[in-house]
Amino acid sequence: MAEPLSQLSCNLKAPNNLLNHRSCRQPMASSLGTAASSPILASSSSEVRLSLHLSSSSFYPSLLCFSSSFKPFSFSPISSHFSRHQRRSAVNVSSSGGFSTVASPKCVASNPDQLKSAREDIKQLLKSKFCHPILIRLGWHDAGTYNKNIEEWPQRGGANGSLRFEVELKHAANAGLVNALSLIQPIKEKYTGVTYADLFQLASATAIEEAGGPKIPMKYGRVDVSGPNECPEEGRLPDAGPPSPADHLRDVFYRMGLNDKEIVALSGAHTLGRSRPERSGWGKPETKYTKDGPGEPGGQSWTVQWLKFDNSYFKDIKAKTDEDLLVLPTDAVLFEDPSFKVYAEKYAEDQEAFFKDYAEAHAKLSNLGAKFDPPEGIVLDDTPIQAAAEKFVAAKYSTGKREISDSMKQKIRAEYEAFGGSPDKALPTNYFLNIIIIIGALAILTSLLGNY
Repeated sequence: MAEPLSQLSCNLKAPNNLLNHRSCRQPMASSLGTAASSPILASSSSEVRLSLHLSSSSFYPSLLCFSSSFKPFSFSPISSHFSRHQRRSAVNVSSSGGFSTVASPKCVASNPDQLKSAREDIKQLLKSKFCHPILIRLGWHDAGTYNKNIEEWPQRGGANGSLRFEVELKHAANAGLVNALSLIQPIKEKYTGVTYADLFQLASATAIEEAGGPKIPMKYGRVDVSGPNECPEEGRLPDAGPPSPADHLRDVFYRMGLNDKEIVALSGAHTLGRSRPERSGWGKPETKYTKDGPGEPGGQSWTVQWLKFDNSYFKDIKAKTDEDLLVLPTDAVLFEDPSFKVYAEKYAEDQEAFFKDYAEAHAKLSNLGAKFDPPEGIVLDDTPIQAAAEKFVAAKYSTGKREISDSMKQKIRAEYEAFGGSPDKALPTNYFLNIIIIIGALAILTSLLGNY
């Protein structure tokens, strides 16, 4: 039987920082915890239906949460919290410990048309909830467990949809991600032909793009793990507040197969979100940039426009002139470590270069550890379908006028060139004219001979 969801995450006012928080190990004191423990929720099936009181406004947990062995450190956008005015939304949680009501079929690719439709629904969700950072974090955390030293799937971790199961949601680094799942669960139920693994990455990439970021060169067709026994063990995501930030970042992200350029580029996602000291231990209770929300006011952001994706994160860290903007040790190290600094300086000066490198790094991260069906993946081509070549109909060009259409001129020229002619060179021999002349001469000769 599944463990109570009160053990999954902390109070719905959980730390919105990227990192892990010791307080998240405490049972939930919200309506979620109450609902989870209520015996009236049991049904005749093996499922329970839980009512989560979700905010009608925005919330932004950070992208990567870290282990509680250290003080919270953030590596991705942070969340705002729930609105005072709450709205109820039901989420299915199966007794096997996940959001899926049935075991996911193996080796079944997502339906391309449903992926496109789901993307449109995600865009509407972003517009109404301003939940860009938490959806980015959801995709990052599902993919970020990848270990390049393990070949077997799904033991190697990565983007395989395992984060929907209770056993992985309980990992300290994933505190609060139940909220992200509850946001996109209605989309999953609407588009059953989309795997969780694809939906997580689709939501993450769409959030970046809708916040003004670059187009991510994504592919889909990720296969879901089928049960909680296929979830990775805890401890693969970064720890919080490491003694040596640069070494720690390299230890974690090198294990994923990422390099220094990609570490710095991905750090730029901190241009989104904010941190709250009462939840994460980092930041100010309120600044001039966060006092009015959106969502419930408060917290400290890395950038002035903390829902806009641009390169201001690097500019602001480099300048360090605004006390209302947050700079963590793992942010500052980007301009202190010699290798990191090369890229951080570049991105501060050149947003186009940052967007290019970020898009490539995000796409790489989203593919880590994934098993694709078909193996080459599915690309959602956004370019319009070109109309088929128009079939030539002579009557269409017979206007009865002396001037012929440009289309007809082009067709005549094409036929002319097919016989070896060109605009600059006449045909070497006019075969048709020669034949006509010969036939005409023979006819005249025959006529003349006949008269004798």
